[in-house]
Amino acid sequence: MKRDITTEEDIKLLVDTFYTSISQHPLLAPVFNDFAKVDWASHLPVMYSFWSSLLLGSVTYAGRPFPKHARLPIKQEHFTAWLNLFIKTVDDLFEGNKAEEAKQKAMNIARVFQMRMGLFSLLDQA
Repeated sequence: MKRDITTEEDIKLLVDTFYTSISQHPLLAPVFNDFAKVDWASHLPVMYSFWSSLLLGSVTYAGRPFPKHARLPIKQEHFTAWLNLFIKTVDDLFEGNKAEEAKQKAMNIARVFQMRMGLFSLLDQA
């Protein structure tokens, strides 16, 4: 039986596992590794803080994630791949209310980013 996301170590496991998969994904890796040239050593702690703030209420994240993503050469299929990989990672590692909340928050983030990037509108979701 899997456990729920309840600790900072759980957040770290989720983020590390997810971004390891991202960095090897055929569609997403070129965006993160080649175009954005993500420095994983500095990016991962920011992601720990981001997801800890969202899921555990740690209030340690103080950034604006959208502007950094707005310039990326991404399309709807990138968001679909990102979201599918995130959901798979959560499902592989955890189960419970926080795990479901993590997946819902990821879906909301993807939806908002796509709308802000003009990739789809609310009418597309009807």
